Parts: sequence; structure tokens; C-alpha cells
Amino acid sequence: MTTLRLILGDQLNAAHPWFRDKRDDVLYVMAELRQEGSYVRHHAQKLIGFLAAMRAFAAALQQAGHRLHYVRITEPDAALDFVALLQKLARHHRATALAFQLPDEWRLDRQLDGLEAATGLPVTVHDSQHFYTTREDVGAFFGQKQWRMEWFYREMRRRHGILLEADGEPVGGQWNFDADNREKWKGDPPAPVFPQRSRDLREVWADIQAAGLPYFGNPRAGAFPWPVTRSEARADLRDFIEQRLPYFGRYQDAMSSASPMLFHARLSFALNTKMLSPREVVDAALVARRSDPARYPLAAVEGFVRQILGWREYIRGVYWARMPGYAQENFFEAKAPLPDFFWTGNTDMACLRHAITQSLEWAYAHHIQRLMVTGNYALLAGLDPDAVDAWYLGIYIDALEWVELPNTRGMALCADGGFVGSKPYAAGGAYLKRMGDYCKDCRYDPAAKGENACPLTGLYWDFMRRHPEKLKRFPRLWPVLKNARARPPSLPPAADA
Repeated sequence: MTTLRLILGDQLNAAHPWFRDKRDDVLYVMAELRQEGSYVRHHAQKLIGFLAAMRAFAAALQQAGHRLHYVRITEPDAALDFVALLQKLARHHRATALAFQLPDEWRLDRQLDGLEAATGLPVTVHDSQHFYTTREDVGAFFGQKQWRMEWFYREMRRRHGILLEADGEPVGGQWNFDADNREKWKGDPPAPVFPQRSRDLREVWADIQAAGLPYFGNPRAGAFPWPVTRSEARADLRDFIEQRLPYFGRYQDAMSSASPMLFHARLSFALNTKMLSPREVVDAALVARRSDPARYPLAAVEGFVRQILGWREYIRGVYWARMPGYAQENFFEAKAPLPDFFWTGNTDMACLRHAITQSLEWAYAHHIQRLMVTGNYALLAGLDPDAVDAWYLGIYIDALEWVELPNTRGMALCADGGFVGSKPYAAGGAYLKRMGDYCKDCRYDPAAKGENACPLTGLYWDFMRRHPEKLKRFPRLWPVLKNARARPPSLPPAADA
């Protein structure tokens, strides 16, 4: 009697109930399949990070005494999909049952849905035991009402007793301190250094190259900067809590060429592979606040909790409630191809040059760079959402479709017509100057007209003129639309966007 239990590459949760007991009748299966390395062109660090983390997890399972069948990317079986692989292994091991944890991506959920029919064996599906919510919780909470993250976030705070007074009211008298999270960083406190490691993953990188997987970006395989074990992920969590959380709230929307992360957590890869759980991350921030309220302001801790307990869970709920149709949403009928500089960073626009070059170097950009630099440009320029999705899904080490798609197609591009965001997050050059330091090294000037005028400002007003009827559904944009109508198209774009 043998049960094959499949572990996907983003299910590296050592605390899962599966692993509490060692069982001779269970064989775990992990596989570095080519389908996972090639459904989009991935950043080299993303490929290395996932494979290295999977191999480290597999080694820990075997060291703990669990039975495991592991397929490396260079082996012939890596060319199979998960159903074909499990069919083959079930025959070889004379398996009597199969099991897997719920995938977080629609394409894998659909693929594994056919497992029982393909093998003729009973299949048991288990929860991944990672999120605060189930796939269906967010949809059930909203029903037919208008969806807004803030309402869901408040319910999650109440449900889990987080940052509440004894009477159930929010600590500090308000639920959301977002208004306190918008300061421009001016150099004090000093910019934190991007964490470095000496882990040598050139063997993993050699396997990726030998397998012929498509890639781009700097691999940094000789001194890989991302965690690939739970102990490394926990070290990164401690580093964030000690060094950056005190300033996270104030500078959450700030951008600077002096630091690729400023005071952001940089924990999303560890979270999305489940090396860290959202509960332990939130708990760490709450413990810090209780231990030293003066050092850890409420606005900083609440802002961070909101990202994990609120936004991350909400975005996952949107994904499962709206798929598969969500992946075809294109409210503004955008069709323009992705410019070549998205792959090279070679552009005179300093904000885009910095954000894209940084992404190519580190497979990372913090959320405001993704939303208000690359995402903002993609929205204003009318780039094809399919091409933008593929770029975001490939370039960032933390990008899995469940989190990437609603953030990109919904929040950044407003391709869903405003389901995720209350309005398009469109901005001209003045916003970038107000929240960052990119403009000081740019040939363009948000305050200039004519040849040196910021292209983003011109694109902003052009966007408003192109879509007046569609944008009428967003009341917050009515004054802007009126202003756009009053501007002759031949007039040089003003820098007051």
C-alpha cells in the first residue's frame, strides 16, 4: 500500500501536517519540470531560487526520514507534466492512492484536476495550510457587494484579533494609517544595504543552462542573494524587523536610486514558496510593537500587517473568484507591444531605467516601483496586458500568477475596469518627482515644456483624452477629465499631474 504525495515547488512548508509523522506507506514526489521553467521566460534568479529551495527542502525531508522521489531538471522525466509523471511513478511503485495540496495557480489546478481520471487511482486533495483564508473566503465575504480590500481587511483584523482594543475597536482609533505612509525619503535614516549571502549555487545554474530553459537577467549564482532554506528566510525576517520595520510605514511609497529596497520587507519570495508563513510574519511585527512601541510606530506595524493580512489574502481571493476570465480582461483595449527597453533598461527616462535595471540585476523591485513606475508607464502607454503580465511574471523572483495577475492586470493596468482599484493609478512626472529622486538624474524635467518635458506627463494627459467615456466611471477622475478637455492637444503637457 503506497500513497504518492506530490509537493509543488511553491509548497515548501515544513510545518504542514503531512510531515508530522514518518510513514513507510507514503512516498513524496518533487519534480523540477520543464513546464514550470518555460511557461514564461523567467529571470535567472527566479529559476535558481526555486530549484535551490526545492532541493534544500528535499534534502531536509530525507534527513528527517521521509521517503522521497526527486526529479531534477536534467533528467528525462523533467520533460513530463505532473499528471504524466505521477502516472509513470504510480505504475512503477504500484501506488494505491495519490494526494496533492491545493495549487495556488489556476493552470496547475486545472492540470491536476484530471489526475484521478488519468490514473484510475483515488486522489485526495489537501489544503496547503499556509494562508489565513481559503480560496473561497473572500468571494463568500463580498457576495454581490462591491469589492474593496479595506472592508475585508477590517473583518480579518476582527476575526484574528489583530491590533484591536478590548472593546473590539482598532488600536489607535483608526483602522488604516495609509495617510501616514507617504513620506519622501531624503536620506535619513541611511539607506539599508541589500542583504548579501555567500551561498554558491553555480551547480544549480549549470543544470538550468544544461536543460536549455529560457532566461534573462543576472543569475548571481556565485553569491546568491535570496533565501533558499527556512533558516535563511527566518534570518531575513529578523533582519527586516530589526533594521527596516521601524521606517516601513513612513517610507512605504518612497522611491530612491540609492537603495533597491529602501525599508521594504523583501520577504515575498520566502512567503510565496511557503518557507515563511504569513502568521509568523505578522506575529513578528506585533511582538516587536509590544516590546518597544516607541521604536515600532503603530503606523509602521499597521501598514505592514495590512500588506500581509489584508492585501495578500484579498488579492488571492480576487484571483480565485475571477479566474479564468480575469486573465483576458482588457478594459482599455490596450494593444501596444512591450518596448525593448523593458528587457534592457536602455531608456532616457531615469525612473524606468532605474526600476528596470534594478529588476534585471536583482529580480526585485518594491511594490511602489512596480505600481507607479513600470506599471504606470504600461498603463499610460497602452501596453498589451498579456505582454505586461508575462514580463512581471517572469522578471520577479516572487511572481506567481495568483499574486501577479490581480496586482498587474488589476491594480497597475486597471484592465479589470476598476474591480481591484478604485481608480486607475495613473500619474505624470510630478508624482515621480514628489515621491522619489529619479528626476535629478534625468534628461527630462516634469516642470519643463517642449523638448525636455517629461514623457510621463504627456502620456498622462494623452491617456485621459483617449479614454474619456471609460474613465467617467471613476468619480475621483472627473476633475482631471474636465482639465484634460480644456487642454488643446497641441499644447505642451503641463507638469501638474
